[in-house]
Amino acid sequence: MKTKFLTAALFSIALVAGTTSTFAQSKMMKNEKTVMVGGAEMYPSKNIIENAVNSKDHTTLVAAVKAAGLVETLQGGGPFTVFAPTNEAFEKLPKGTVETLLKPENKTKLQTILTYHVLSGKHSASDIMKDIKKGNGKALYKTVSGGTLTAMMKGKKVMLMDENGGMAEVTIADVNQSNGVIHVINSVVLPK
Repeated sequence: MKTKFLTAALFSIALVAGTTSTFAQSKMMKNEKTVMVGGAEMYPSKNIIENAVNSKDHTTLVAAVKAAGLVETLQGGGPFTVFAPTNEAFEKLPKGTVETLLKPENKTKLQTILTYHVLSGKHSASDIMKDIKKGNGKALYKTVSGGTLTAMMKGKKVMLMDENGGMAEVTIADVNQSNGVIHVINSVVLPK
């Protein structure tokens, strides 16, 4: 009888503790300044992967990150700046490109392309605009893949130019994460 009572008491304590923890976390998340991306709120207390999986506009990117084996990296401490192409951005690539890149034999190439969208450190939109101004209209950034991205302004929009002259516009800036920041872009940028 004592064992049943003790088990029931411990279960009740665990249930209350879990509920309290979930309630506290829920309350904390309600107080966060979020940004809507792909129909979902992006919480600054969550990491890049925890937020990205909820965006309906980034299902292709999430699938690519998984296929490339980069989930753990982007869940890590960082900080990282991720230029996140939307599904529509991936659709601009030649037909069959995404499917080919997702094949296991193309994992290294996929990793190179995805890490070309990532900078070490947290670079807010205002940081990038300051760098552009300091660079007389252009800011060069070394990507995690080792390539170079060039940032510039077109009117009030931040644009990225890849090593092939391809252009992407930052459509949503400063989506803060616990381990960095995401800037949503409308095209996939490609290394040489």
